[in-house]
Amino acid sequence: MLGGTFALSAAVLNASEPGRRPNILFAFGDDFGRYASIYAQLEKDNRLDGLVDTPNFDRIAREGVLFMNAHVPAPSSTPCRSSICSGQYFWRTGRGAILNGAVWDESIPTFPLLLERNGYHIGFTYKVWSPGTVKDAPYGGDRNRYAGRGNAFCSFSQNVSKAPERQYEEAKQRLYDEVAGNFEDFLAEREGDEPFCYWWGPTNTHRPWVKGSGKELWGIDPDDLKGKMPPFLPDVPEIRQDFADYLGEVIAFDRGLGVLLNILEERGELDRTLIVVSGDHGIPGFPRGKTNLYDFGTRVGLAVRYPSSVEGGRIVEDFVNLMDLAPTFLEFGETEIPDVMTGHSLKPLLESGRSGQVEAGRTFVVTGRERHVAGAREGNLPYPQRAVVTARYKYIRNFAPNRWPAGTLENGLPDIDRGPTKDWFIANFRNPDYAREVELGFGKRPYEELYDLDRDPWEMNNLVYDPKYQKVRRELSVLMDSTLISTGDPRMDEGVCIYDLPPFTDPAGKSAPQRRNK
Repeated sequence: MLGGTFALSAAVLNASEPGRRPNILFAFGDDFGRYASIYAQLEKDNRLDGLVDTPNFDRIAREGVLFMNAHVPAPSSTPCRSSICSGQYFWRTGRGAILNGAVWDESIPTFPLLLERNGYHIGFTYKVWSPGTVKDAPYGGDRNRYAGRGNAFCSFSQNVSKAPERQYEEAKQRLYDEVAGNFEDFLAEREGDEPFCYWWGPTNTHRPWVKGSGKELWGIDPDDLKGKMPPFLPDVPEIRQDFADYLGEVIAFDRGLGVLLNILEERGELDRTLIVVSGDHGIPGFPRGKTNLYDFGTRVGLAVRYPSSVEGGRIVEDFVNLMDLAPTFLEFGETEIPDVMTGHSLKPLLESGRSGQVEAGRTFVVTGRERHVAGAREGNLPYPQRAVVTARYKYIRNFAPNRWPAGTLENGLPDIDRGPTKDWFIANFRNPDYAREVELGFGKRPYEELYDLDRDPWEMNNLVYDPKYQKVRRELSVLMDSTLISTGDPRMDEGVCIYDLPPFTDPAGKSAPQRRNK
């Protein structure tokens, strides 16, 4: 079924007025990953079919376009969000390229502020750009924040689990009411019929969450995950339960999304709104997920709906980098796209009416990372990586193979979020029964990695030294070099890279010298 179409769940007609710019709703889950139920239904080898239920994401996909190969520019929230807001690779955003110690350069154009200058009413609830200084600056900061009804949704399982006498549905409804109230407050401040751009960014899928909440609140039995975990994760009760609890938070995000859709539908604005749903990287607190360039960390869900010009029921296989969303929003909003943006608008693809591989040039993406958290505890140095992803291969370059990708055990492995899975690995770090899993998740990595995704979808067997794959390795290495050089990646400069020097290695936020984009 991949690359084809699927039946629409409802008739979707052109309901927008000619010449009217669309509203924009961007639902962006922190650490949301790629766990919408529609992916599990479509992919024969997906192990999670039937374990997670996301009807609202699925609706957007069925009535719009579902992307099979969407990747984040960086599997770390702040640099990823720097890229999405600016429409540029993260290495072009100054101190926005790192998480710990990030500082925003307000001279960088961002899609929300450009839309605002062009007549859009903009606002956000929960997270846009943080941690970093100034918090949420790419979206205008506090002046555009709408959280007067609260932020409790971001601690979903914590708040619902403490409901008296297991009155969970009532507790959930209070959080849904918060979501609705914040959105209604935003809409109430529109002037007349002006178009709006609203970023809804809950963080409930970011750790921590309540142990056992997946089963208690959503009926996800950890035992149903037996034999369905990625093979680089030990199939043990503690990790299965942790995964089940995460999936519960995915469902909660989807239910919150449904609240927003209902409000738009009640107001008659659903079909006048460009709706985009995604997340800023893979699952947190699990080895090879968040902060890693394996698909478990960079490949995310992406669905887009706008019936005025986007024919629904389509599955697209083009490779998409989420930095492409900034020019997409600007083009739909009839706002000039700055030349400095390296992302490419998805509007022509979305309006093509086609499925499968639509645009010939979208056959790969480049992702990467610099400093997340570990650097602040490991001599302040980052773990620098870049990767090229194609339909068949993944090529990764680890620029400092002498460093530890998640930090050291002595320092608490800081680049993996704390939770039951991390605790289990720490307790079993030297258990010979799990030596391979520990090495895959935490061991030092060679300068280059190469994976045949057809034969090794979990990226566990590095082929970089295999003579049969040397032509592929060279081709992908050249492709990476040309992309990094043409977009001004400091990792390709001669001498010591600026990311290995102050202020990028400072423990906390001094202002960075500005570096011109090339």
